[in-house]
Amino acid sequence: MMNAYAQQKSYRQNQILTASPEQILIMLYDGAIRFVRQAIDGIENDRPSRKLEGISRALAIVAELSNTLDREVGGEMAENLDSLYHFMIREMTEARKDNSVPRLKVVDDLLSDLRETWMEAIEINRRETSANPGGAGQKQQADSEQEPPQHYRPLSAAG
Repeated sequence: MMNAYAQQKSYRQNQILTASPEQILIMLYDGAIRFVRQAIDGIENDRPSRKLEGISRALAIVAELSNTLDREVGGEMAENLDSLYHFMIREMTEARKDNSVPRLKVVDDLLSDLRETWMEAIEINRRETSANPGGAGQKQQADSEQEPPQHYRPLSAAG
């Protein structure tokens, strides 16, 4: 019989393996936000290991988001996102050194805003593809669930 931790790990792995690219993108934002908030909690409650773990994990996710940007397809928007991700990386790195909650709150706000923007874009895309007449919308919707958002390449297995 599996213990609760093993069951939860198995559930998460299955959730990731069966998720659409859009769902994975949102999961990455959710994780980064969760880890930034963990780091804030670590600073506020004098728990350095919690701070360091949160920042390290959030940095890894934001770096992966930056690394998977498709600059050829995304053009200026991908470059702007990349600049934003690098700003967040710098802020988290500085917060790790100086225990700056305000820096982490800026990163939390940016990640939350980006997550919300992607959620809106995904919803608009779904509405537009399902509104096409003659059933083509259903095929396009199914296809769009298999395609990552335009500005990202598919994640590596490590992502």
